[in-house]
Parts: sequence; C-alpha cells; structure tokens
Amino acid sequence: MPELGDNNALVLFSGGQDSTVCLAWALERFASVETVGFDYGQRHRTELDVRPRIRDAIKSMRSDWAVRLGDDHLVKLDALAAISETALTRDVAIEIAKNGLPTTFVPGRNLAFFAFAGALAYRRSIKHLVAGVCETDFSGYPDCRDDTIKAMQVALTLGMDRRVVIHTPLMWIDKAATFAMAREIGGDLFVDLLVEETHTCYLGDRSRRHVWGYGCGTCPACRLRADGFAKWKTEC
Repeated sequence: MPELGDNNALVLFSGGQDSTVCLAWALERFASVETVGFDYGQRHRTELDVRPRIRDAIKSMRSDWAVRLGDDHLVKLDALAAISETALTRDVAIEIAKNGLPTTFVPGRNLAFFAFAGALAYRRSIKHLVAGVCETDFSGYPDCRDDTIKAMQVALTLGMDRRVVIHTPLMWIDKAATFAMAREIGGDLFVDLLVEETHTCYLGDRSRRHVWGYGCGTCPACRLRADGFAKWKTEC
C-alpha cells in the first residue's frame, strides 16, 4: 500500500482487458485513481467506445472503487497515425515484417503514451503511473519490455524534475495469470466484466462473442486472449 501522502495514481486505460485489470489493481492500492486514454487513429478505436461503460460498471461494482475512481482524460495523438505505416493505423495486413516485428507494432506509441501521461500526471500532482504492458505474453513489441519501462521512468523523473513511478502489474505474467488476478481482485463479477465489455481485437470486431469476449478470433490479440482464457479455465 502507498505511504501517506503518496496515494494517487494515473492508469493508462485503453479499454482492453489488461488495462482494465490494472485499473482494478490500482483501485485496490491507491486512494485516488484517474484514467487516461489515447485516440491515435487506431483501426480498433472501438476500444475507446467501451471505456466509459467499463468505468461505470466498475463504479457500480464496489462502493469503495466508486469513491476512489476519479476523472477520465482522453488525449488525441493524431500525429502518431499520420507518421505510422502499421496494421493498427492503416489498412495493412497483420503479419511479421522483414525486421522481425509484427506489423501491429506502432513505433514510439508507448513512449508517446508515457510522455503524455507523465505530463498529465505532473499537472494533476500524481506520482504513480500504472500500465498493462507485459513482456511475458505479448506480441513482441520492444516498447513493452521491462527495460524500456524502467528507462522511461528514469527519463520522466529527470525530465519532470519530480519522482515518477511506473507500475506494471502484468509484466511477468501471462494472460491466464491475468484472468486469475482479475478473479482474485474482483471475483467472478469482475471476470464477467472483462469478457462482456473490454475490447482487445486488433480489427475492432465486436460482432462475434466468444467465451473469452468479443473479437474476430484470429488476430494475434484475440488468439492470446483465447489461449489465456482456456489455460486459466483448466487451472482454476
């Protein structure tokens, strides 16, 4: 638990499964929690549409969470899409590129997210940033690695001349363990919220409902989520 006077956090909240689990994680640990999302021209911008519904559901789920959950912020980063030639910002096939990275990798995305989140946190007098990046069960994005996040923490602290702490609760666990964490924090009701409301599909498909949630079922994000859910169900 945070020390007295050190009890606020800003969660990078996309509307996806991982960031929603991180939001609940933060609500268990901080007295005041705000959220920030980014509109960067993503093909799957339906994730932005589910964010308010998730926040409302979380407030109604527990009274202590309702008290702790503060303001939401939405930051437009159109320039990111303008300079990116990726499967998340253009009509490009999802595949492995010649450089060995998936075409869903948006160069500089997480770095930009943390820079703007840090600036917002500075204005809001918030010390702690919480993000759902993960090095164990991810799509190979270099800006999700622990070393990258630690470097960003140092850069933000130096650049803001104020201590910034970045928390990554999911960094070393897989999707199955993320579902397990969700149940531990909020029980079956919270797991149901993840399945019914969160959005992770890269193609923005909410026309198909699977046991693990909505999505096309074939993109890398859907496959990771489906495999993680199946593994969790066999272990729980």
